[in-house]
Amino acid sequence: MPASTLWVSKLRKAKKSCMQSSGRKKIHFTFDDGLEMVEEWVVKTDILAIRKWRTQATLGGAKPWDYEVGEADVAAPPPDSGFGMAASSTNPVCTRRDDKTFFQWRIRNLPYKLDVYSLSVDDETQEMILRTSNKKYFKKLKIPDLKRAGLEMDVELASMAHANNTLIISYEKPAAFLVFEKVLKAERDKMKAADDGDVDCTTQ
Repeated sequence: MPASTLWVSKLRKAKKSCMQSSGRKKIHFTFDDGLEMVEEWVVKTDILAIRKWRTQATLGGAKPWDYEVGEADVAAPPPDSGFGMAASSTNPVCTRRDDKTFFQWRIRNLPYKLDVYSLSVDDETQEMILRTSNKKYFKKLKIPDLKRAGLEMDVELASMAHANNTLIISYEKPAAFLVFEKVLKAERDKMKAADDGDVDCTTQ
């Protein structure tokens, strides 16, 4: 069975709840193995804002959310809170934010000129590798969406831009993936939720 068909089948079998709030449609999936996935879609644009995952801890409870798309909205602790071990604000921070046409990452706090960066694809691991010629930064980037669609990465679809100490990496969505996205959208459209409500939802 193709990977894309397997993924759609897994979504259909999952327990789902959905709500619409603040202009976003939020869907919580719980799979048979206890794995949880939450997606938040901007209603007006139908663009994915957040996709995060969580697994069950060995001794019960749940582990922290792992963000595939978007990032946690974490407020800075008060100056006298005692939490003085926050990550440096000058460290590079990589966040994926997509649009209709591209998978896209923004890596903040990278001051080097554009010609310092290079991209390649590891065909075995299906990871995109970002390197700098000055050996100051190295990053592996994955696109789980392509794996779920049964597609391989192609570095020719990737491009880079740099401005304001931020490197922007864009990966054009292949035509075959856009077809797969339409199938996933049809599944989401079957899930109805009242505004500011949280209800169980099933696909028909």
